[in-house]
Amino acid sequence: MIRKIIHIDEEKCNGCGACADACHEGAIGMVDGKAKLLRDDYCDGLGDCLPACPTGAITFVEREAAAYDEAAVLAAKRAGAHRQGEALPCGCPGSQSRAIRREEAGEESCPAPAHRPSRLSQWPVQIKLAPVNAPYFRGAKLLIAADCTAYAYGDFHERFIRGRVTLVGCPKLDGVDYSEKLTAILRENDIREVTIVRMEVPCCGGLEQAARKAIQDSGKFLPWQVVTISTDGRVLE
Repeated sequence: MIRKIIHIDEEKCNGCGACADACHEGAIGMVDGKAKLLRDDYCDGLGDCLPACPTGAITFVEREAAAYDEAAVLAAKRAGAHRQGEALPCGCPGSQSRAIRREEAGEESCPAPAHRPSRLSQWPVQIKLAPVNAPYFRGAKLLIAADCTAYAYGDFHERFIRGRVTLVGCPKLDGVDYSEKLTAILRENDIREVTIVRMEVPCCGGLEQAARKAIQDSGKFLPWQVVTISTDGRVLE
């Protein structure tokens, strides 16, 4: 049947997940960091998700679509397929953006001397999944790190993650150019400084180049530094 249904412009979507939270029927989920209409028959066409979208990525269209199936929506809710604050079927729970609060004093007084607390202050950390306009970017010191650096350098949390918002990636494995996403993050948020941590291997040059290009293309003057980690876990000055 031809009916009114939502359309999501993937180019405009910043992956914030607000529309998925606003959709009470579970028609929208997060897939690879972008909002997707998962099932036509779950969309009632009322558009509760429209005002929730900060980028205007959601509009109404008229097209061939399955009729809204209220019984199926209710059955899915009863089965627990749609839980508030989590990703929906075909989405990824790990893509949900959130800040992580840490009690500095309590962690420092931990009775187990061997325990080193995590210094991660936000989620997600993958460059591809991080929402461009996430609140934790406001006034942040940004760490852009190659995936392998945290494994190679033993004190990575204390030296690099602590006090920074962390984004990680591997351009060789992901097969993408991160510069466009990083440019948007730098341009649309008041980032205070940028630290780039890479491995000494040549393929890590892609991450450094993307970060450098993003800083330049953002049009902002930002303090930045590059730190290189050797494969045996040393900081190379």
